[in-house]
Parts: sequence; structure tokens; C-alpha cells
Amino acid sequence: MRIVVTRQKIHGHPAAEYAELLRERLPDHEVVLAETPAEEREQIRTADVVTGEGAAAEEHLGGAESLRLFAGVYAGVGHLDLDAFEDAGVAVTNASGVHAPNISEYVIGALVSLARDFRRATRQQDRREWRAYRTRELYGSTVAVVGLGAIGSAVAERLEPFGVETLGVRYTPAKGGPVDEVYGFDDLHEVLARTDHLVLACPLTDTTEGLIDREAFRTLPPHATLVNIARGPVVDTDDLVYALRWNQIRGAFLDVTDPEPLPEDHPLWGLDDARITPHNAGHTPRYFERVADILAGNVERLEAAEAAGDAGDDDVPDLENRVV
Repeated sequence: MRIVVTRQKIHGHPAAEYAELLRERLPDHEVVLAETPAEEREQIRTADVVTGEGAAAEEHLGGAESLRLFAGVYAGVGHLDLDAFEDAGVAVTNASGVHAPNISEYVIGALVSLARDFRRATRQQDRREWRAYRTRELYGSTVAVVGLGAIGSAVAERLEPFGVETLGVRYTPAKGGPVDEVYGFDDLHEVLARTDHLVLACPLTDTTEGLIDREAFRTLPPHATLVNIARGPVVDTDDLVYALRWNQIRGAFLDVTDPEPLPEDHPLWGLDDARITPHNAGHTPRYFERVADILAGNVERLEAAEAAGDAGDDDVPDLENRVV
């Protein structure tokens, strides 16, 4: 198969790194890096598989007669015209799940940091001040995880050794999850009333936009903490500022904000109970490795379908992370 990697940088890294990993995993296939717009147009025309950010593949769909799969390198596909790919008979996969290990580690670190108040320890060290202070434990607390996709599930699994009770909130509670109890969004306030630590790991949708608002902060116990690794608009920022200023919650660890980037003069920067990282929870040196593993497995599945005589069948149901 001819696999074309488009030239766009992926999370700030050159696509050449990704292409090299694919060559290692797929030595019996041709992996081509298209480095200019002209090369993209020419190479996609004869490609079986295209992988990258997506704009080039979408632009040249009309001339890509051999194309069977577009393998996206992001978890989200909202930037793509999925109908166009479907009409062209091209399957689409995403990179959902590749962030589960690193983002779940971020969440665990955030929860431990909030409980043990490592920020205060750092500040006292900077002042060379030896003075004991009170902290808390995660053990015996209740952690609510809103969103039980790959990342939310990984968070819940990594919480198990800490001896906490876990509550999950998802669109379809019947699907269950690696938590002690699962609820729907209609029961959110029942969950919040029992929550010591709230972790947001849900997508941004009409349902979740502004989900954690003033009423939610009123429902949470005043000792509760918030960790947001979902999207900034899941939390109403003005209501969060109010909740922190008036001690409606004990603290917040935010990797995403609304607006983003957070302006230098935004009040969140000045709140002692807010910890802010610059949308950095997803950073990992192993990102390309995981994306390449997904694509390599899917290429093998496409080959198996060809060997079984299904090469002309548009429906290859077992592609990992298939969205179209």
C-alpha cells in the first residue's frame, strides 16, 4: 500500500518524525512524506492511505481514486467534512485514546498536588521557610469523573490504588465504566453533592458547554476541588472565579480555560487557589508512537480484508478508532 503523510506539523512536531515511525512499523509498504502542496496533490492522487491533519486529504478527495482510508492524527474530527469522505467511500479514523496515559497521569498529579498542597511547599521553599502546614488525603474521598471515554476511564483506573470511591457521569450510563457508580447528565447535581474531587474529561457539546456553572458550584461541597482537562467552555469561567473568590470550592487545577490562551490580565492568574497549565496535559514524547501503532494495525486490517476477497467492500467494520 502507498501511505502518504501530509506535510503539516502535528502538535508542533515535524511530520517527518511520524513518517519514519510508520516506515519502521510497515516495512513492506511505501510510506511517502509529501512536503509541499504540489507533492500533496500528486501523492494523494495515487495513495491508498493518507494520514495527517486532514485538510490536504479533504481538498484532494476528488482526484484520489485509490484512497481507502484517511487516518487522522487528532482525537477530534470536527474540522473535517466527514460527509465528503463518506460520499467518496473513504473510511476515517481518529487518534482517540492516545492521550489516555499522559493526561490521566496529569490528573493524578493534580489531585495529589491539591490534596498535599505542594504549591504551598514550593512557595515556602522559595522563601527558605521551614513551617509545617495541614494537608489532606485522597484516601477515602469521592472522585467524580465527568466523561468516561478513553481518558476518563484511564483516570478512573489509575485512581483505584488510592482507595477512593469513584462516580462516573456519561451520556449513556448503561454502558458502565471502571467506576463504582455511573450516572447520566440528568443526575449531575446528585453526583456533585457527593463529590470531593471533580474531574472533567468530557467533550465539548451542547450538553456540556457551561455545565459547571454557578449552580454546580453551589451544589459542590466547599472543600471540593476541580480538575479540568476537557475543554475550557465546559466551565463557566466567571462563575469559577466567583466560586474561588468566595470559597465555594477549595481549589481548581486547569489545563484548559475559556478564553484560551488566558489573557495576562485575567483574574484567574491572581487567584491563589487556581493552578493553571497552558493546555499541556496532552504533551508526551510518545504521541507519534501511539498514532503510528493505530495506523499500522489498521493497515494490517485492510490487508486482511483484501486477502479475504473484500477489497471492493467499502465496509471494513473492525478498523480501530473508525468514525466514518
